[in-house]
Amino acid sequence: MSNINIEKEKKYNKWIVALSISIPLAVAALFGVNLKRLGFDVEPLTFLPPIYASVNALTAVVLVVAVVAIKKGNRKLHESLMKFAIALSVSFLVMYVAYHMTSDSTKFGGEGVIKYVYFFILITHILLSIVIIPFVLITYVRAITNNIERHKKIAKITFPLWLYVAITGVVVYLMISPYY
Repeated sequence: MSNINIEKEKKYNKWIVALSISIPLAVAALFGVNLKRLGFDVEPLTFLPPIYASVNALTAVVLVVAVVAIKKGNRKLHESLMKFAIALSVSFLVMYVAYHMTSDSTKFGGEGVIKYVYFFILITHILLSIVIIPFVLITYVRAITNNIERHKKIAKITFPLWLYVAITGVVVYLMISPYY
């Protein structure tokens, strides 16, 4: 691996750090903003949860197909699918924030063991959705700067974490959907 590629990669580090901090902070800040309670005449975007859950499901499928593509040596398809997975994750985030800015949060109504299962899945989903941001960005930067060996190393960590976040997003939706 050349020092030129590592230097190219380092140019992105400030962006990776900035985005890894600012995205969760922005989501947290916007999550607490309810436009209706602030006096804005907005319709709740109650149609969004099944859509963004579907986006999470599609993200999981795209991630798996992308891994299969690279294992079969189809780098171009892998690159396209990974860019698509990033776009899907961004679209999920926009819809998720829009929903929570216009609608009251739904409380989980299950009781007993299922309540603990739900909260375990929800909490790990939320925490890993924050953790995955720098992993995705670093993995992507290593690919676009042609640091393929370093890309492969971190991708082995990024893939299962991102897949877990995508799948648990669907599971959380399915578990809470009866209470909407």
